[in-house]
Amino acid sequence: MSIVTAIMIISILLSTILALVSFWLPQMTPDHEKLSPYECGFDPLGSARLPFSLRFFLVAILFLLFDLEIALLLPLPWGDQLDSPLTTFIWASTVLALLTLGLVYEWIQGGLEWAE
Repeated sequence: MSIVTAIMIISILLSTILALVSFWLPQMTPDHEKLSPYECGFDPLGSARLPFSLRFFLVAILFLLFDLEIALLLPLPWGDQLDSPLTTFIWASTVLALLTLGLVYEWIQGGLEWAE
């Protein structure tokens, strides 16, 4: 038996065992709260004219910012292969510094405080 066949058999066996265990382990006790749809903290059966909290928007924007930061910095290790790796490092440091300054500014202004 080759190593590839052994790895395939082990991975199929392991995934099958994990899938079967995941059906047996959870305790299925649905109640009113679990069965109701979640609408970002709003009561789904109440009025649709409630004011939208900008805190949800802020959290989403911050997540997108730092997610994009990771996407921009992901190719940084391959920047060593360029003609001037110092330029790549300077640009990456500039992006990190700007995002860090923005985060510090939001923190100082109290924009990250969830409860006032």
